[in-house]
Amino acid sequence: MRLAVIGGGSTYTPELVDGLARLADRVAFTELVLVDPDRERLAVVGGFAERLLRAHGASVRLSLTDDLAAGVTDAAAVLLQLRVGGQQARAGDETFPLQCGCVGQETTGAGGLAKALRTVPVVLDIARVVRERALPEAWIVDFTNPVGIVTRALLDDGHRAVGLCNVAIGFQRLFADWLAVAPDAVALDHVGLNHLTWIRAAEVAGMDRLPGLLASHGDALAERIELPRSVFDLVGAVPSYYLRYFYAHDAVVEELRAQGTRAEAVLRLERELLALYADPGLTTKPAQLALRGGAYYSEAAVALLASLLGSGPAERHVVNLRNDGLLPFLPDAAVVEVPALVDAAGLHQVPVAPLDPLLAGLVGHVSAYEDLALAAALHGGRGRVEAALLAHPLVGQLDLAERLADLLIADNREHLAWAR
Repeated sequence: MRLAVIGGGSTYTPELVDGLARLADRVAFTELVLVDPDRERLAVVGGFAERLLRAHGASVRLSLTDDLAAGVTDAAAVLLQLRVGGQQARAGDETFPLQCGCVGQETTGAGGLAKALRTVPVVLDIARVVRERALPEAWIVDFTNPVGIVTRALLDDGHRAVGLCNVAIGFQRLFADWLAVAPDAVALDHVGLNHLTWIRAAEVAGMDRLPGLLASHGDALAERIELPRSVFDLVGAVPSYYLRYFYAHDAVVEELRAQGTRAEAVLRLERELLALYADPGLTTKPAQLALRGGAYYSEAAVALLASLLGSGPAERHVVNLRNDGLLPFLPDAAVVEVPALVDAAGLHQVPVAPLDPLLAGLVGHVSAYEDLALAAALHGGRGRVEAALLAHPLVGQLDLAERLADLLIADNREHLAWAR
């Protein structure tokens, strides 16, 4: 069985390969194909990936290619982790919004829209090659941000796709550690949209342990999400750390202006990681990889692939999938991030309790923006870009939407066919 990774030259890739090697008994694949157009970078990352596999004793064949069609041929699953425009484009996403006093972030706000505009057309082109060359029942697992919009684009185009994020598994592992239980023993009531989620319960053996966790570890949890502890009582849930961009927008803008963007730090870290990966004596993950982000990415990916490609009972995973009535105030076609039961037959909904208006209002607002963002990504046009920006709760003003639209298009013209 063949697994293909698009964006295989990413510095994330060794995290995934390490997890696949450690957990190889869960997914019976025989070949891992890393696909990336950057041959030089792919050779460095691929060489380290090969050493990781051998160090774990994994009997998996590793292939490297810049040929997309060859890479996905006969694949049972294709994992997307690409970044159109690279870290330089990310730096732009995190910089131009600050000129207008808005959060500069690669997955939400104006920066997130820019990433969606660059990414959706490329992902759809890749997916159509997957449809032609991969196995008929192949799954596309999307880890490429913005995951909700990209997954919606894939599903609307008729692909067998699911979106994956590491936020839920990060909270699950943290809570399991605090409760001294196995991670799989913790079932989260995790609900919302990608990068706009809340945890309303953390069940262990049918009992909600979240109130106790907040009582004993509330200060540490508030520090982790960088919000005041009072937010837990106010919203009646634990917000993901991405909610800070909404709940503390102005403070975040000031911090970014003073401290610099995440992209600047990642560019430095990537250069350091690639130098380490090039060392033929390196056979274990370097400590610096933990600073790159994507904690537990490999565990989440392997567990989901095991359920999709295996023959065992359905297992619970937090994924991005069609709403189809789960949140009745959203269209069926919207993509939500919630727990689902997953097996070889696919994704099976788990009922979701109604959202409090404080949560539902923001989810509805951002979901409407995502509709407009997808239309802009698919059809182009300055008017569509401006409309999506106006709809986003982190923008929402005509003068800001106009200025941001001009900056976004100027910054991304080489990646937007309709704007050249």
